[in-house]
Amino acid sequence: VLYKESVGTGTPTPVTPEMERVKRNQEICSSVLYKENIGKATPTPVTPEMERVKRNQEIISSVLYKENVGKVTPTPITPEMERVKRNQEIISSVLYKENVGQATPTPVTPEMERVKRNQEHISSVAYREGLGKATPSPITPEMERVKRNQEQISSVLYKEHMAKGTPTPLTPEMERAKRNQENISSVLYSDSFRKQVQGKAAYVLDTPEMRRVRETQKHISTVKYHEDFEKSKGSFTPVVTDPITERVKKNMQDFSDISYRGIQRRVVEMERKRVDQDQENLTG
Repeated sequence: VLYKESVGTGTPTPVTPEMERVKRNQEICSSVLYKENIGKATPTPVTPEMERVKRNQEIISSVLYKENVGKVTPTPITPEMERVKRNQEIISSVLYKENVGQATPTPVTPEMERVKRNQEHISSVAYREGLGKATPSPITPEMERVKRNQEQISSVLYKEHMAKGTPTPLTPEMERAKRNQENISSVLYSDSFRKQVQGKAAYVLDTPEMRRVRETQKHISTVKYHEDFEKSKGSFTPVVTDPITERVKKNMQDFSDISYRGIQRRVVEMERKRVDQDQENLTG
């Protein structure tokens, strides 16, 4: 109570998907740390006596549970309950077959194959007869979201059973090695390309038909070029003139003037003459 009295007012924050993800990660980490603190144990084999005691305990628990149950309201047997009951019978049948001992294998004869196919056909027909009418439901975005969540949960549970790893930071050295590997892969690919393809030409017969097609393509290209030129002739693209563009334009004009008038060459000659004159003054 005193702790709550000293707590001031706070601003409630909504629960975002990121907060949900952090919460799930914390739960997973807690589960992993709990499993790490469990010591080593000595496994003991499951003997028939232990199985018998376990079954007796289940029967006693069931009897005690039924004694404490009060009056209940009976519920009708729905198709879902029938389906669960059939699944339980199938599971019991599978468990029963697991306890069956060794048997003598018999060869599969054509008669047995025929009977097996007939049974499959009969089972398929009986299954379809037992199906009632169903209403197809479209796959909604909510169903897609649930499906993706289930896949992510399965992935998380799968990763829980993986061994522990030591995370390593992504250092500049690792980045450099990664880039080197990419460069090496590119170089090997280029070497393979040069050895296998580059420099080798595909020989094609120069038939009259090929020459005719080549001449036709040249004429089409020429016609297309002139057509595009006639369309674009007289048109221009307006460009916004800003101080940077003006400065670049002026620099380019200065460079053009220097190259055209030979100013640079004269500057070099004058510099060489000045150096020669300085040398003469020093020696004189």
